[in-house]
Amino acid sequence: QLQLVESGGGLVQRGGSLRLSCAASGSTLDYYAMAWFRQAPGKERERVSCISYDGGASIYEDSVQGRFTITRDSAKNTVYLQMDSLELEDTATYYCAARFNICPTIGHYDQWGQGTQVTVSS
Repeated sequence: QLQLVESGGGLVQRGGSLRLSCAASGSTLDYYAMAWFRQAPGKERERVSCISYDGGASIYEDSVQGRFTITRDSAKNTVYLQMDSLELEDTATYYCAARFNICPTIGHYDQWGQGTQVTVSS
């Protein structure tokens, strides 16, 4: 059974950087598109990025384009989200999620992690 565990969250000053990790166990991620979601207080969960199963393509929500970078490492069975130039509005709980084959425009994901908290301060 595929399991996902996020790590790397924490408190960071505005303009700073964090690198989130999503480590998988129970199955290889080689055949899964991987996404990062976030949910801020009082807001709905939103997808911020997704990377194809082979790492050949990625997409970003407009508000994070140019600041966030999603990557994957097959040898480590891990997906990363590098977050630079962090803003106050980036404060949220961040979740990784797996979807077999493709990044869906609309649809469910097959597995979710438990989330990691990112707090950006002034």
